[in-house]
Amino acid sequence: MMPVHRHTLLVLLLSVFTLMPAHAEEPSSELYQALGERSGIETIVKELLGRIADDERIASQFKGIDVRRFHRNLSDQLCQLSGGPCSYSGNDMRSVHAGMGVSDTQFNALAEQLVRAMEEEGMPTWAQNRLLERLVPLHEDIVDVPAEAAPTR
Repeated sequence: MMPVHRHTLLVLLLSVFTLMPAHAEEPSSELYQALGERSGIETIVKELLGRIADDERIASQFKGIDVRRFHRNLSDQLCQLSGGPCSYSGNDMRSVHAGMGVSDTQFNALAEQLVRAMEEEGMPTWAQNRLLERLVPLHEDIVDVPAEAAPTR
């Protein structure tokens, strides 16, 4: 059980979304368009990669990754999550993160850097919030996933 004094970005995000007034869901392509479609998403991911490399809280988790593959997979995933015409074909998040020991702090640091990358690219706040809202459910498949969750080959 986590100590009560540890407030994370995830808790904050979930609180914000529960306090937001009810609204009609935007058409699936509206978020994709607001993010700049495929090219805008690829630019956001490129900006994010630079931010990851410069962030000592998370850089070590990404050491040795295939940067091109990561860029393609994350771009596909964000494109699909935003309602774009893309399909994420990478491994499931639970398998990818199994045994990595990703902490809440690291998860939140990556979310923070994603927000900064979107701000840098001029994405509207509502679009940032909608994308984060769609990423929050991945938390349980990324943070502290035991090595036993990795598929055997």
